[in-house]
Amino acid sequence: MNITNKIIGEAEKVIIGKENVIKNCIEAMLAGGHILFEDVPGVGKTTLSLAISKIFGQDFKRVQFTPDTMPSDILGFSYFDKNDKKLKFQQGAIMTNILLADEINRTSPKTQSALLEAMEEKQISVDGNTYKLPSPFTVIATQNPTGSAGTQVLPNSQLDRFMIRLKMGYPDFKQQIEILKTNKYENKTDYIKRIVDDETYLSLQKQIENIFISDEVYEYITKLIEATRNNENIELGVSPRGAIAICKMAKAHAFLNERDFVIPTDVAEIFEITCAHRIILNSNAKFSSVSDTQVINSILSEIEMPKIS
Repeated sequence: MNITNKIIGEAEKVIIGKENVIKNCIEAMLAGGHILFEDVPGVGKTTLSLAISKIFGQDFKRVQFTPDTMPSDILGFSYFDKNDKKLKFQQGAIMTNILLADEINRTSPKTQSALLEAMEEKQISVDGNTYKLPSPFTVIATQNPTGSAGTQVLPNSQLDRFMIRLKMGYPDFKQQIEILKTNKYENKTDYIKRIVDDETYLSLQKQIENIFISDEVYEYITKLIEATRNNENIELGVSPRGAIAICKMAKAHAFLNERDFVIPTDVAEIFEITCAHRIILNSNAKFSSVSDTQVINSILSEIEMPKIS
């Protein structure tokens, strides 16, 4: 059994019937990206996040975002130490390897924006001082669907910093029965074992960085990106940051499929989760009740996939 199957098997101790979601999480983690879960409460977003942190053996902190959560709760703050007679920095929850930002869209835009520098530069600035974050650093955020009570829409600049957006979805009939049968009152994540040590983690990331992408695949990615910028339903297309994210996710997807090169199918299979949250729909799409995923999948079907010999 390879390392990927071991990770998936361990995660499935607490999350039933969501192998593709688990694989996508692993891909984003190994590609060095941040993850956004958008779904209704109670489908296992937080449980999977905690399981992933234990599998990778990384320091984990959770922040429950509420309307009164302040940036200092996340980043930390400076205070005057009367004994030493100087300012000292009290670090916030962000000083960790994996930060679970639970229900991130329930807090104010000011607090949401506190994460921007951290997610892009892997550092924070407080009172004119810059502090490096632990490495690796990953934000796993959850948000309730837009329009739910008490939610604030995440700005596009922040959405663009999430490598992928995932939806857990409800379990099907058989999966729901299995969940009910295996549900115990104890915390099932207590039984999750560490599968990936620090040395293995760095080795896996290095292997993914070295995955080969041909010129034909680069051209295919570029055609898809340009199509998002010239679509009748899209006001703002996928950014260059998004294009880079596609390449990284495609490499990770190829690696998990035991290949050292990317094929067009890798790009197609990660295109929706990497790009749907990065576009802004125009009034035409909103009036027609067209969703971002529908537009992205329409583009995917319109652009011819290259044949790689």
